[in-house]
Amino acid sequence: MSGDTNAEGRLQSLLGENEFVITAEITPKLSASPASILKQAQPLKGFADAVNVTDGAGARVAMSSVAAAALLVRDGIEPVMQMTCRDRNRIAIAADLIGAAALGIRNLLALTGDDPTTGDEPDAKPVFDLGSRNIIALARSMTDEGKTASGREFSVRPDFFVGAADAPFEPPKDWRPDGLLDKIAAGAQFVQTQFCYEPAIVQRYLAVLQNFGILEKASFIIGVGPIASVRSARWMNDNLFGVKIPDETIKRLEGADDEAAEGLKICVELIQAYQQLPGVSGVHVMAPAQKPERAAEAIEASGILALRA
Repeated sequence: MSGDTNAEGRLQSLLGENEFVITAEITPKLSASPASILKQAQPLKGFADAVNVTDGAGARVAMSSVAAAALLVRDGIEPVMQMTCRDRNRIAIAADLIGAAALGIRNLLALTGDDPTTGDEPDAKPVFDLGSRNIIALARSMTDEGKTASGREFSVRPDFFVGAADAPFEPPKDWRPDGLLDKIAAGAQFVQTQFCYEPAIVQRYLAVLQNFGILEKASFIIGVGPIASVRSARWMNDNLFGVKIPDETIKRLEGADDEAAEGLKICVELIQAYQQLPGVSGVHVMAPAQKPERAAEAIEASGILALRA
């Protein structure tokens, strides 16, 4: 499968049909075995419309997102290839994008990337030659104009469906979503967000975005996930940027006989709530501690796929 096809991928097609989509995520382990990445993704097959593959998550060494995404394509799973600005200059970024397209990878999520000093190679030199907005613009230029940033023309152009990342929050009065506006102007077609466990906040956040015309230009996929325990919830609050698990949710976990089961139930309720919320095009289900089967359980229990069928 090469980048010269005009057929839309599953994720783009479903969003274009206004279907409520479900994406999930895996983080490659430190393994050079194709079987390892396929084993991680297998529980999500048939449940997620597309599966994100992280790019050096936590600034830690792992299989490249290009290779991991290509293995998913080969196994019949549609990937969303994440690409950070941290590790490559603009030549390497362009080369990886071209290679990804040739391997049948269509969906791209552009990210800044974690600081190398927080990972397992703290002496690594950060690159940041381009920002995430620049990667979005480059991928769209390749797709729409068939040109590189320098203007060189492709004999066969790539064909990307390009995404950006965001984190919903309580919008202050007179707040302007300038960062998102820049990414939309660069060509972002969908947005996947950080975890948000408060639909009311998402509703108020999207209302502001609607006022700026953003929801007409990009599909929003809201991050959710089963919470493993009270301890996990508190860790997320303390360590994940943009995440605030409400006190009432933590109290609910504290009062549960089975914290993991209650965390799964909370995730299912969120998926169902977001499915009813105007402006939300889907959910991005991120499972804790390398347990993609937990994401699959939440997706199945939500009943969203049965409703679609």
